Amino acid sequence: MNPLVAPFAQESARRGRTALSVNVNKVAALRNLRPLSIPSVVDAARWALEAGAHGITVHPRPDQRHIRSQDVADIAALMRAWPHAEFNIEGNPLHNLMPLLREFRPQQATFVPDAEAQSTSDHGWDLASAGDRLVPLIAECHALGVRVSLFMDAEPAAMARARAIGAQRIELYTEPYAAAFGTPGQAEQLRRFAAAAAAAHAAGLGVNAGHDLNRANLPPFLEAVHGVLEVSIGHALIADAIELGMKATVSAYLACIAEAEAGAAG
Repeated sequence: MNPLVAPFAQESARRGRTALSVNVNKVAALRNLRPLSIPSVVDAARWALEAGAHGITVHPRPDQRHIRSQDVADIAALMRAWPHAEFNIEGNPLHNLMPLLREFRPQQATFVPDAEAQSTSDHGWDLASAGDRLVPLIAECHALGVRVSLFMDAEPAAMARARAIGAQRIELYTEPYAAAFGTPGQAEQLRRFAAAAAAAHAAGLGVNAGHDLNRANLPPFLEAVHGVLEVSIGHALIADAIELGMKATVSAYLACIAEAEAGAAG
């Protein structure tokens, strides 16, 4: 296990348990609709951790349309009271991400190849064209004590290159699976993602996953795609929290993970 893996992730890997990182971007997006401080992003993160979430994810974009730089600072301060939880900062290292990593040194940085005006992440890295530019940035993260995960499409052939440029994990971009969920294409998508995860493991990478995962599609994904260390869930989880409350929603997602573990063991 890489020394940059935090204690909760070590324990998760030892038990075969998938960690849940709650993305609070949508809370910030709602707050930013008015010149007010509500709803509180920090309170939402705290409630998630109190309910058992293993980490908090933020994706501060250059235009600060949701998470702002001050939010990153405030959540970093909150996380000091939760030493066994992970802080994951996502973003494009060629834009605004690196200064935040240098200042706050989260346990994990997820490099995402988003354009500045992009509404949401919709593809993984093309390492054939971008890999060389990422090498020194990944090396800098290592020097800061920050683990690097690369946001990647489910392409098995790309995994060895991700490891070669220094990444310790990849995050599988799961929207194609989510879009196919409940259709005849679901089984093929699960085969694709399982093959990509197997290739990542063979290359020496840890595997995370995220994008459009929800309470319905998460258990089948984790049953089919083995060895997922962490799922990062934001939009669906925050939508569920409007109906159920944050603490009940986090508990429901943790139950989904336990259901998948029981199904895989059976």
